[in-house]
Amino acid sequence: MSELEGAMITIIRVFHKYSGHKCKLKKAELKDLINNEMTHFIMWDDNTLDELFADLDQNGDLEIDFQEFIALIAMVTSACHDLFIPNHHHS
Repeated sequence: MSELEGAMITIIRVFHKYSGHKCKLKKAELKDLINNEMTHFIMWDDNTLDELFADLDQNGDLEIDFQEFIALIAMVTSACHDLFIPNHHHS
């Protein structure tokens, strides 16, 4: 398995670790996931969490499904990209 494939499996496993059998994250579960798994990449307070949750909850069901969670992973990964490519310059 490639490094990227392993990372994808890790993302899936972490989501299910916090979402359980229902495959959706409530706000408290998303908060726990961020606190335990993303502390180096996301700095937030309760108001920021409320805004983030509302932005991610595209269907308005007050839970974050896997598709909505992947949007978070994509946003954070994109925002952090330049931190890991020190000589990368935008054209």
